[in-house]
Amino acid sequence: MITGPTTLNAAETLAAEVGYYLTQTPRQLPSRALYDTLGSALFDAICHLPWYPVTRAERRLIGECRTAILDAAGRPARVIELGPGNGDKLDLLLGPLDHPHGITHVDLVDVSPSALSAATRLISEGRHLTVAPHAYRYEDGLARAVSSRADDRPVAVIFLGSNIGNFDPPGATSFLETIRSSLRADDALVIGADLVKPERDLVLAYDDPLGVTAAFNKNLLVHLNRELAATFDISRFAHRALWNSAQSRVEMHLISDGRQSVEIPKAGVAFDLRAGESIWTESSYKYEIRTFEAMLRRAGFTPAQHWIDREGQFLLVAARAS
Repeated sequence: MITGPTTLNAAETLAAEVGYYLTQTPRQLPSRALYDTLGSALFDAICHLPWYPVTRAERRLIGECRTAILDAAGRPARVIELGPGNGDKLDLLLGPLDHPHGITHVDLVDVSPSALSAATRLISEGRHLTVAPHAYRYEDGLARAVSSRADDRPVAVIFLGSNIGNFDPPGATSFLETIRSSLRADDALVIGADLVKPERDLVLAYDDPLGVTAAFNKNLLVHLNRELAATFDISRFAHRALWNSAQSRVEMHLISDGRQSVEIPKAGVAFDLRAGESIWTESSYKYEIRTFEAMLRRAGFTPAQHWIDREGQFLLVAARAS
């Protein structure tokens, strides 16, 4: 069964975020704005690139360890996935059996309507599950999903794809604390994280020779031109990815090719860019196992078990709410 989606006022939220981030120094844009319909499709393409092995590593882990992951998560009756993308990883986790480990209800939370639609179709197909899509930001969608909890059966929040890497460390801890505050003792969190690797491999993953990641990054400006009546000239920006070893993160930037002026009427923003000036569009933090599990403990979770793929690309952790 599929329930009707709950939705946000996406345009107002986007305008407020863009107006805030562009006043920062250096100028920034919210990374969630990368994932409109085209952006989501481009990211799906990135996941198939030979230079971006993380998704393949994660999928192998989930496929090989599905039963162990669900067991370590306490055999939840309800699963809430934050940022499901097209739903393929949750589909792998649920497996081919009807009601795996007693799961009867799935909530999907994503700001991308196209991603939600695709994930809802995939997870519903052939399964007797109640699937509820929520077109909200993670925090709001999680709160709405948890508010419909009707019994004491265990819940597991699923946060895959190394999405936690898009938060800076204080923001990641705060976000994990928000998840913990929505859960009861002994509910679970299943979370993925990208591991630190050689710099060359990290940069290639975010600046591929085919230019797919560059298109993904520039499409953020296309998105703002369409939704907020912005005046970005896409041809005047170059994509740049770099590894910031001191902060353990890959950064994506859009670099202005010369002096130019930009207006975003629906966000109430107008500004000038210098030649070579950057707009910072995304950070992707990379972790060591020890530091990642320490962050989970600070947020109120107790790691129960972790898994690493054989190439050392990706980490999956099942943790219980303390």
